[in-house]
Amino acid sequence: MKTFKLHAMKIFENEQEELVKHKIQLLDGLIINREDEKNRWVIEAYLESDCKEYFMNLRDNYEEIMVEVIITKESNDPATFITSIIGINDIGDHINVLFMGTIVDQRKNKIEEMLGALINKGYQGEELLDRFKELI
Repeated sequence: MKTFKLHAMKIFENEQEELVKHKIQLLDGLIINREDEKNRWVIEAYLESDCKEYFMNLRDNYEEIMVEVIITKESNDPATFITSIIGINDIGDHINVLFMGTIVDQRKNKIEEMLGALINKGYQGEELLDRFKELI
């Protein structure tokens, strides 16, 4: 297992048929790569206790929650995870929220989108390969 500092976190929510990111005000947090056969990660967000109702509502109403995190330092690219809330715990005057999930490979998605767009523009064969190489 590998453990990293959780620097920032956003929760994706569907509001009026639009995906909206909600920034979560972290006091602290960790993210752990379990390195198991299912490639699961554990995310622990340490928060003010006034967030408890929000996260209880998420846990009770959604099987899967998409989160975006920045690991270690602000300059790192965000990573997106499909998660479930596995715990909400009182810790003194604060809470921690535990998520378990898998990482979404953003690079693969971007490459697939780029390739699809080129095909839709009519590129094929060697011309498709050359144009794709130019873009990446």
